[in-house]
Amino acid sequence: MSKVRKNTEPRGARSRAVGLTEVLRVLPEKEIAALVDRLGIHVDPAKRIDVPSQVARSLVSTPELRDLAHFPGPTRELVHRIAEAKGVLLVASLPPALEPLAARGIAFARAVAEGVELILPIAFLLQLRAWEGEDPRGVRALLSQTSNEVGGTIAAHYLGRPATPPIVLGLEAAWTALTDKARLAEEIEALAPLERKLLQAVEDVGGEVDTEELLDLEREPMRLRGATGATPSRRGVGFALERRGFLVPIHPNRHVIPSEVSSIISARRHQEREARRREISAFVLGEDHAPRRARFAQDPSVLALAMALAVREPNVEVRGGVGTPRSFVSKLAARFGREAEAVALIAALSRATGLWDPSAAVSNSPPGSERVADLGELLFRAWRRGGAWDEARPDGEMLRVGSETREASVVGVVREMVLEALQELGEGRWVPWEAVAGFVRTDSRTPGINRLIERWAQRSGIEAMTVSEVAHRIAFESLHVLGVVDLGDMDDEGDGMGPTLRITPRGRSYLGAGELAPTSQVPSRFLDTHALRVGPAARIAEVVALAPFTEIGAVIGHLDLLVTPAGVARALGAGIEAELMRARLESLAPLPDPVHRLLAQASTVLGRAEFVTSQGFLWVDDPEVRELLRTRRQSADLFVDPSPPGGLLIAAGVDLDRLARRCRALGVEVLVDGDVYRTRSTAPPRRASVTPPPESGTAAARHGSTPRMGVRRASVAPPAVKRNG
Repeated sequence: MSKVRKNTEPRGARSRAVGLTEVLRVLPEKEIAALVDRLGIHVDPAKRIDVPSQVARSLVSTPELRDLAHFPGPTRELVHRIAEAKGVLLVASLPPALEPLAARGIAFARAVAEGVELILPIAFLLQLRAWEGEDPRGVRALLSQTSNEVGGTIAAHYLGRPATPPIVLGLEAAWTALTDKARLAEEIEALAPLERKLLQAVEDVGGEVDTEELLDLEREPMRLRGATGATPSRRGVGFALERRGFLVPIHPNRHVIPSEVSSIISARRHQEREARRREISAFVLGEDHAPRRARFAQDPSVLALAMALAVREPNVEVRGGVGTPRSFVSKLAARFGREAEAVALIAALSRATGLWDPSAAVSNSPPGSERVADLGELLFRAWRRGGAWDEARPDGEMLRVGSETREASVVGVVREMVLEALQELGEGRWVPWEAVAGFVRTDSRTPGINRLIERWAQRSGIEAMTVSEVAHRIAFESLHVLGVVDLGDMDDEGDGMGPTLRITPRGRSYLGAGELAPTSQVPSRFLDTHALRVGPAARIAEVVALAPFTEIGAVIGHLDLLVTPAGVARALGAGIEAELMRARLESLAPLPDPVHRLLAQASTVLGRAEFVTSQGFLWVDDPEVRELLRTRRQSADLFVDPSPPGGLLIAAGVDLDRLARRCRALGVEVLVDGDVYRTRSTAPPRRASVTPPPESGTAAARHGSTPRMGVRRASVAPPAVKRNG
């Protein structure tokens, strides 16, 4: 592909997202000209801006990225994976799904030492609609929802000049600054005391306020009323935070702190809570809270991989953009021996990461390029980002909610509180739930989060939960299913501190506080004559490629796939060659002799059959009449030669009227349903099918009986009978 260019950055340098105009300026003039011709972009040489700037303005004006529905499914998933990688995704080679994006000038590629970098310019990144695998409070999601007025204000602050349309090009500088942690920390440190105080006050109440609360916090006496309620002043402290992108207004009257800003503000909070954390830690470490019985967490990647194979079985259909059918979730739960809620959670996260999409079978782009050992962390990151699962809802799957009301709660803040408590208090030891719950209840943000959950529940029309209830559901349901925490005896109250839990080594590695044993190099292997155990070293695409001809075996601790004659026969019937099956299996493990013989037998050709297209079959009992029709010049072109014994195959494209006329000219009548077929000589000539479609009762009465699908026979006209006398 012509879009691949050499990277001039030093080896090991981390690539950053780039602006659209910057990308276009490094392209060769030939490629720019081809893009202009392909998309019909008008370039005015009289303008003072250069050609790349004009092309960039035209590209961002197209509405294609606002709705990805017209792109193929793998292409949509690839766009989301690049966006989750902050606009630059490293892959081994060019994926086929990139071609539609490169043809429209949306995504680009450049060669680097490690492979190929796929680049989605920042302007296109900010035009994407939010999807289920994204943080709903991230800078990208919030900036994509802002109006032109708010976007222009934020862009002007970081550009140092008024932003000109299209505003999204000006927002590239804002996105670059807000996603750079070092620069963002400096910006927050340089805030005026009143601005820093207001930002901290909004963070203390959950990071989200409405306009009335914002005006109360900044002690603004003047209230400007509009159709949606109070309007903040354009000269107040709140506006100073808004133009920096630290407090983004969301329609109709909400103001939200982006997650990137909130993480820096919360880092300072750790010092304020140090004393309280030491008290709780001393209580936990002072006694042994080990339970009598425990439920140990399992690796979620095994279940996720088995479900990804099950969803590719025949007669299974899951539509995009809507929730996973409950009937399918129940079948998977019964099949794999898991709880329905756990299956629903893994299903939602698998769909958010693209594991159920056909693109998962492509080995040079995620998620197919990821190893099985990394699948658990991939699911955990998708859960932590939010957008796919919400514990504040009775049914946590976000895709089950209508797209117009698919608003996420502030559950992400509660998740971080629970994870922080487990990291600080657990340290590999069993922790009573009441210690974690006390850590959550005494957090200064809890009252504000309770208020935000109540308002969100009213807007969503569901019953509101408290922060403690949401935290309990996060710890004992979501984190346990994701393999992050082990659970003690749920019925054992002990000393009144409730059930116990502890963070697992897998959970500590997900949170960056520990390392797992190096199991990612364990290869796949055949256990016996037909059972293949998938190892952590296998790539997801290599396992998904086995779905058409393998059956799912054990899904406890390890995933076993069975290679059976029935599965191989089913794949052969679907058009998959035995050599292809052999190559897919050998990419994971050497084949044992029984599997090798099974595939060799399946690849054996016993004979060949030739397919011939025909319009129908004409039964002719008399061999002399059959030879007459086959050899005469008037009718030879009507039939397929050779034809099977007992009749003649009618050639494709021969209509019934033509067949009957030609045969009658040779003295042979054509019977349809036992009656002699009469051509409509008085009507205008038209094409009639050998198997004409059924007509309505009125039409049939008007034109006579209609020929039906059946056997056609031809006969010689009977000779005249001589009468005596």
